[in-house]
This record gives sequence, C-alpha cells and structure tokens, in this order.
Amino acid sequence: NTITIAARVKSGVKTEISITMYKDTKDAHNAQERPDITRKENADSNTQIIYDPKTKKRYIKGNFLGKGGFAKCYEAIDQETNKIYACKIVSKSQLVKQHQKDKMASEIAIHKSMDHPNVVKFYSYFEDRQNVYILLELCGKRTFLELQKRRRTLTDPEVRYYMHQLVNAVKYMHENRVIHRDLKLGNLFLDDNLQIKVGD
Repeated sequence: NTITIAARVKSGVKTEISITMYKDTKDAHNAQERPDITRKENADSNTQIIYDPKTKKRYIKGNFLGKGGFAKCYEAIDQETNKIYACKIVSKSQLVKQHQKDKMASEIAIHKSMDHPNVVKFYSYFEDRQNVYILLELCGKRTFLELQKRRRTLTDPEVRYYMHQLVNAVKYMHENRVIHRDLKLGNLFLDDNLQIKVGD
C-alpha cells in the first residue's frame, strides 16, 4: 500500500508525500526487484551502502549520531561528492498504525517546505522495503544539550547570540503556520560555525 498525505504548508502550497508499505514478504520481494524501490547493498563486508532510486545516488552509512522517537541517525557520505549528510533512518516496522504513517509523512512534508538559515536543511527522502531515509544537513558541533553539559554555563553575550537565532527560527516557522511542539536543548543543533539549527 502507498500512503499519501497532502499537507498545506508555506503560504498555502500543497505538498504530497508518499510512503510505500508492503503487506507481506512476497510484496516486499517483488518491490525489491523493481528499479524504483531503494535497495541496500554491501560494497564489502564492512561497508553498508544506502541507495536512492530517485537520484541513483549511493551513500556510505557512516558513524552513528543519535536516536530519538522512531528514528536512528547516522552519517551518510555521498560516494560521488564525499559530502556528508545526517541521515535519519525510520524502520517501517515502526509505522504500523495509520496515525504513525500520517505523522511520518506530515513531518517530511513540513520539513521539506522549510528554508531558513537557523532551521536544519532538508535535502531529500527516499525508501526501501525496510526503511524510510531522510537526508538532512549535518551539524558538526552536535546539540546544544551537549554544549551545555560541556560548558555548564554560558556568558550573557553568548545567550543573546543564540537566543537571537532561536527567536528568528521560531518566528519564521510561525509565519509559515508551523509549530515545532518539541523545542528543547537536544533539538537545537550547532553547525561548524556555531550557528543554531532547529531540528527534531
């Protein structure tokens, strides 16, 4: 079954996201043979390759970055360009109930519509018979939670610096009729320039 959700985001623009679910192993096997379904291959015994059928790109599954909710997050390295992304991997076994499928599709549609320097950049999503993959901007300095644990305290100028960026990101989301609903230190990421990136 293909689950399609239409989300009206960003000034009324309608975006449709589809996630394919398989009823049984026979359906999954048949889908694996079709060229439009993602396949995961092994380049050698130690390297996992994630394949995107839409772009024909292959990504090396890299270091584990963290987990939360339904997803686990890993580095994903583009084999052609060596660009490194953060790849959220959601097992379809976690998307059994209809409301779970709808929530996943809605989150993808909304994040795809966001474009702001203080929001984690969305690049693409694709799937195979086991997982949904979401490619995002890699934030090299990890999360604000980890910064707080290392530093314990911040100076007043630092607080003003980060709060200005956070308020700008939230203002942008609200102007586009998006409410985050889970703003916390673990969802505030930092890039290599110590710029805040709101994510999830």
